[in-house]
Amino acid sequence: MPPTSYTPDALRRWPDVESPGLLASDAADRLILDESADARRTAAEGTIVTIGDEYGALTLGATDAGGSGIRVHQDSLSGERALEANARTAGLEHGFCSLPLDESLVTGAHVVLLRLPRALDALDDIAGLVAAHAHPDVVVFAGGRIKHMTPAMNEVLRRSFGTVDVSHARQKSRVLIARAPHDGRDPQARSARHDAPGLSAPLTVCAFGGAFAGTGIDIGTRFLLEQLAAADVSALEGASGDVIDLACGTGVVATWLALRSPAISVIATDRSAAAVASARATVAANGVADRVQVARTLGLESRPDASARLIALNPPFHVGTAVPMSGVADPLFAEAGRVLAPGGELWAVWNSSLQYRPALERLVGPTRQAARNAKFTVTVSTRR
Repeated sequence: MPPTSYTPDALRRWPDVESPGLLASDAADRLILDESADARRTAAEGTIVTIGDEYGALTLGATDAGGSGIRVHQDSLSGERALEANARTAGLEHGFCSLPLDESLVTGAHVVLLRLPRALDALDDIAGLVAAHAHPDVVVFAGGRIKHMTPAMNEVLRRSFGTVDVSHARQKSRVLIARAPHDGRDPQARSARHDAPGLSAPLTVCAFGGAFAGTGIDIGTRFLLEQLAAADVSALEGASGDVIDLACGTGVVATWLALRSPAISVIATDRSAAAVASARATVAANGVADRVQVARTLGLESRPDASARLIALNPPFHVGTAVPMSGVADPLFAEAGRVLAPGGELWAVWNSSLQYRPALERLVGPTRQAARNAKFTVTVSTRR
């Protein structure tokens, strides 16, 4: 392999939020690489897989050590973009390829490097997929920060692997090492039915592992739907411009809008692969797949300026375990302001403690409070 300029300390999070307190790699990444070094050294080309590698530390570390043809899955599209950018900087852009979380990712894999997801159902989906399609001798190195690990993770891995060993702790990190796959299965969407404001029939919510709120309707989204129902959004029928569910999650709002107003079409976007797969399953389960287009994008990057008449948004407010007050939501507000046509409205629900109204006024336009309860605020911002 030709010399590279790779160094873990040079990794960046861009296009995710960057600040001195938010790192692109940590001790858990280093421990996973160290624990897996011998297994990777003897792995054939194309048989190493990384999953959940947020900004490329595992993929690029393994590539720099001589790995090639590494298959990668990152749930967040921003993580994919960061990996690509970090790889170009290090001269390692040809050592890996990004794939969906399906059979193509893990078929024949001998070594899997995994950052443990916080959600147990996400870990269950990954473990079942690896057990179903990887080589019988596959070894999974699943690591994380000890404060985010629980004994339940060991039990989830044991559903799909005969042995699960635990590494020594180092720098507040640990690795679970799983071998002997059995009882593999492909991920399947879970589902549940819920009464929803303004609908005469229950709404079915589908979710793959790791999707926010799972098969439920989170309380912020429900509060937003209550206000949209009171506003009678069926009046949108016949109006010009797109109707968009931004950061759509499992597609609850997009599906609700399509069910509430049978003459409109809706665009739903999210950066998360699990969210997009879940939203597609949700709209299909409710019979509105012909009127809801779901896309994996960063914000509204694929939408033209001044093209939307309504955008609904329940923005994420944290990056990992950090909670930056404006770094996550502000780019979404700015995108909404760009894409809304004059007179178009952004309906947003947010935790009242975050005090987003000044940012909404600045990035979108005049903002009024539609409702407020003990925890959440719903605002309507009108594009000037």
